[in-house]
Amino acid sequence: MLLSCQKFYNLYLPCSSSSSNFSNPSSTIVSCQNQNEHHPIIRTHNSKSSSFLLHNLSLKEDDDHPSLSELQDTTPHEEKVKLLELSLVRKRTPRFPGSIYAQSPSDPDVGSSLPPLRTLFRSSDGEDKGEEEEMIMRALQIRRKVTEEIFKEVMEKKGKFGITYVNNLTRRLGGFIDFIMIEAANLKRLPEYSQSTFNLRAITVIDDSQVVSLVRWLKHNAMSYPQIAKLILMSRGNLELIRNRVEWLKSVLVKGDFIGEAMLKAGDNILQRSNEELDEIVGYLESNGVRRDWRGYVMSRCPQLLSYSIEEVKARVHFYRDMGLDEKDFGTMVFEFPKALGFYTLEEMNQKVDYLKEFGLESKDVGKLLAVRPQLMACSIEEQWKPLVKYLYYYGITRDGMKRMLTLKPMVFCADLQMTIVPKVQFFQDIGVRNEAIGNMLVKFPTLLTYSLLKKIRPVVIFLLTKAGVRDKDIGKVVALGPELLGCSIVHKLDVNVKYFLSLGIRLPQLGEMIADFPMLLRYNIDVLRPKYSYLRRTMVRTLQDLIEFPRFLSYSLDGRIIPRHKVLVENQINVKLRYMLACSDEEFNKMVKTMVRKRQKFQSSVMEEDANHPQSVITSEITTLET
Repeated sequence: MLLSCQKFYNLYLPCSSSSSNFSNPSSTIVSCQNQNEHHPIIRTHNSKSSSFLLHNLSLKEDDDHPSLSELQDTTPHEEKVKLLELSLVRKRTPRFPGSIYAQSPSDPDVGSSLPPLRTLFRSSDGEDKGEEEEMIMRALQIRRKVTEEIFKEVMEKKGKFGITYVNNLTRRLGGFIDFIMIEAANLKRLPEYSQSTFNLRAITVIDDSQVVSLVRWLKHNAMSYPQIAKLILMSRGNLELIRNRVEWLKSVLVKGDFIGEAMLKAGDNILQRSNEELDEIVGYLESNGVRRDWRGYVMSRCPQLLSYSIEEVKARVHFYRDMGLDEKDFGTMVFEFPKALGFYTLEEMNQKVDYLKEFGLESKDVGKLLAVRPQLMACSIEEQWKPLVKYLYYYGITRDGMKRMLTLKPMVFCADLQMTIVPKVQFFQDIGVRNEAIGNMLVKFPTLLTYSLLKKIRPVVIFLLTKAGVRDKDIGKVVALGPELLGCSIVHKLDVNVKYFLSLGIRLPQLGEMIADFPMLLRYNIDVLRPKYSYLRRTMVRTLQDLIEFPRFLSYSLDGRIIPRHKVLVENQINVKLRYMLACSDEEFNKMVKTMVRKRQKFQSSVMEEDANHPQSVITSEITTLET
C-alpha cells in the first residue's frame, strides 16, 4: 500500500529526486515538502484527497523502514490480469476522477501510474513457472486482439468497407493477424522502428502487404469474404501470389464468378506454381482436342488439373486416348464433364472401366460410352452400380439386356436407384404391368427410367385413361407394348392425334381398343397418316371398319408396301383383308398370291368342265356359294 501511495504522490508532485530516493520514501517526502514551500504545486484535480494523503504520510516520516514482507506484492490474480490488460490495450478507457490507475495530464505516459509488470510474475516462493506461462499467453491474446482492432480500423478507413464485412473477414483471418503481430514485433529490431509504438509498426506491416487493396480487388472479382480469407491464409503473407494467380486465370478465360472457387479447389500448391508450369498443362490439353475457348470452362469446373504435374496430366489423357477416343471425342468429353479427367484418381478410373467391361463391352466400346456419357466416372461401383444390377436381375434382365440398356441409355446407370428407379417400377406394377413384362419393357426402352414420374409418366397415363378411351384393364398392356408413349408430349402429340382419329368418325371406345391393339398409333405424325387413310378409302375403296380392325395399317410405308401390294392384288383380281395383305414378308405375300391364283384357276377349270353337264342356274348358284 505504501508503494502505491508513493507512486500516487510522485504522480502529482513532479519531484526530480522521486526515482532516485525510491528506497527512502520518508526522505523523499521531506525533500519534496521543502521544495513545495518555495514552489507551490498547481493541482488540476483531487486536491482534497492529495492533502489528506500528505497529512498521513507526514505522520509516518519517523517510522522504521518497511520490512521485506511488507514490500511483497499481494495483488490477487484477477487484479494482475486486469492490470496486464490495461498495460497492453491500444486505447485507454477513461476512468472516473480519483482512480489510482487514471493517467494524469501532466504524466509523460500511462506507465507512470501503473505498477511495474515484473511484480505481476513474482510470488512468495520465487518464480512461478505456471503462472508466468499463463500470464504470457494472456498477454499474447491481448496483443492479438489489439492487432485485430488495428486491422479493422485500417480496413474501415482506407478500404471503405462496412463494419459487418470487416468483422466477418477479420474473424476468418486468425493466421494473418498473427503474421501482422509477429512482423510488427520484428520491426522493433530495426533502428528506425526501435522507438516506435506497436500500433505504428502494425499499421506499417498492413500497408506494406497491400492487403486492403487486394481485398478490394478480389471483392470486385465476385469473391466472397470466406474465399478471400482462405486465399490470404494460403498465401502465407506473400499476397502478391494471389494477384498473380488471378491474372493468370483470367488469361485462360476463367470468369470472375469462378476465380475464387477455382483457386480454392486447385490445391495448396496453386499459389506456389509458376505460370510456365500452368501454361504447359493448358497447352497440352489444347493439343489433345480441348479448344482454346473451352479452357476457362474446364479449369473452373475442374481446377484440380492445375495442381498436377505435367507427367500426371499426360497419364490421364492417355488413359482415355488408349480406349480409342480421338481428339474431337476427347475434347468434347472433357468439355462436357471436366471432372472425368482430373477429379478422380487413376486407380478409381481403372476400376470403373474394368467393371463396365464385365457387361461384355470391349475397350473401344467403353471409350465410346464414356465419350457420350462421361458422368459414368462419377458413379460409385459399390453404392450405385452393384445394387442397380442386382435390382434389374430380379426382374429377369440378363447381362445382354443390361448391356443393351447401358449402350442405349448409359444415363440409367447414373440414376439413383431408390429415389428414381424404384418408384417408377412400383408405379408400373400398380397400373397392371406384370413383373416379367417390366424387364422386357426396360430393355426395349431404357430411356423410360430417365423420365419424371410426376411430370411425364403419370400425366400420360391419366391422359390415356380419360382422353384416349383406354380402359383400366388395358392400360398395363398399352404401357408394356408401347412404353415410348410415355415420352410423348400430351399437348403437341397425343392430344392432336386423338382429335384426328375422332374426326374420322371413330368413336372413343373404338379408339381405346385400337390403342390397346397398337399403342404406337398415337406416335405418328398426322402428315404421314393422312395420305395412308386417303389411299385406303379412295383408291382401295375400303371401309373405316377395316382400319378399326387393323390399326397397324397406318404403320406401314405407303410407297414401300401398301401401294405395291395393292397393285399385285388388283392385277391378280384378289381381295383379302388388310391383315393378310400387309402383316407378312414379301416372300409370304407372293406365295399367298400364287396359291390364291392357282386355286381360282383350278376352280374356274372345274366349272368349265361341268358347264356342259349342269344347267346354267345350277352353275350360277354354285359359283355364288363358292365366292361366299
